[in-house]
Amino acid sequence: MSKTNDKRKESYDPKENFWRFFRMVAHFDPFLFIGLVAVSIALLLGGFSCRKSTLNEQVVIYAAQDQVYAEPILREFEKETGIKVKAVYDSEAVKTVGLANRLLAERSHPQCDVFWGNEEMRTRQLAAQNVFRETNGWAAFGYRSRRIVINTNLVSERRPPARLDETTLPKRAVPEAGAPTSLLELTNEIWRGKVALAFPQFGTTATHFHALRQLWGEERWLAWCRAVAANKPFIVDGNSVVVKQVARGEAWIGLTDSDDIFAGQREGAPVAMLPISEEQLLIPNTVGVIRNAPHPTNAQKLFDYLQRREVAEKLVQAKALESSEGGALRGPTSEAGASQRSALRQPDWDALLRDLETTTKQLNEIFLR
Repeated sequence: MSKTNDKRKESYDPKENFWRFFRMVAHFDPFLFIGLVAVSIALLLGGFSCRKSTLNEQVVIYAAQDQVYAEPILREFEKETGIKVKAVYDSEAVKTVGLANRLLAERSHPQCDVFWGNEEMRTRQLAAQNVFRETNGWAAFGYRSRRIVINTNLVSERRPPARLDETTLPKRAVPEAGAPTSLLELTNEIWRGKVALAFPQFGTTATHFHALRQLWGEERWLAWCRAVAANKPFIVDGNSVVVKQVARGEAWIGLTDSDDIFAGQREGAPVAMLPISEEQLLIPNTVGVIRNAPHPTNAQKLFDYLQRREVAEKLVQAKALESSEGGALRGPTSEAGASQRSALRQPDWDALLRDLETTTKQLNEIFLR
């Protein structure tokens, strides 16, 4: 390339040509120059205003509810309101704990507007840490439950007769084990290496174990936990994995959530849930507005939307919840809800949160060896 071409290339500057054009217009036609400046400013301000408007028309939600259930609900909210939802979900293994820790870490600089929890303990923990706004900070809606799931090919929902006459059985039949009537029975030899559960430090399994400690008392609970751990259970990453392991027959029974059992049944798995008892819990969904949320107006709209009866009913239809009754744990209105409530022992949440650190440490010592 010639030196002349190099000089031409070096002398070409788009910014300098832009301003040269404006100076030329100003020299020959001052009024046209003023018009061009006005148009340029309007375009710049319009672009900024558009961007600001777009940012304002959004809401950020941290959702512990399974994405497969939460996403359709959030898309319908977008259609109804025109507000863009930016959702952050968590993994199956740590579930609510991961999102709760993230919210605690962000307290001084909130990045989230709304928290959609799938169990109550972590929501109450966040409320105690002032994560939610001071007034009308969080609410519960609908519920599912903790259950024992069984493989129906290996475990009978009813106990077998005291004496089993093997002459009446088909030659290749295997006598079914009778389903346990209490969680205390999971320490029996018959269930050795046949029970599956998620890590007791996370999600609804954690809430369940913390509540059992309060129900039975610390000494009896510790003895049970140690005996369960000594009975060689499968400890897996999440409640849905529990159901899959039971469905495959690798475990005969498991501790899990009702929505995961429904999901297994939809897939044709040979699984069933045992009746609820005082040793299980009703687990509501929760929704809370973050203190100093970046988009408070939109946060309130989503907060109200998720508490609508029709939203909970859609979650019931999807088998994510068992009932759409709001605040079911605090006072159900239907006869069915009342009968379930009477079968449950509700935790003293203040005491449970007070003992949270101690109980978690005990669980780590027993189940993380």
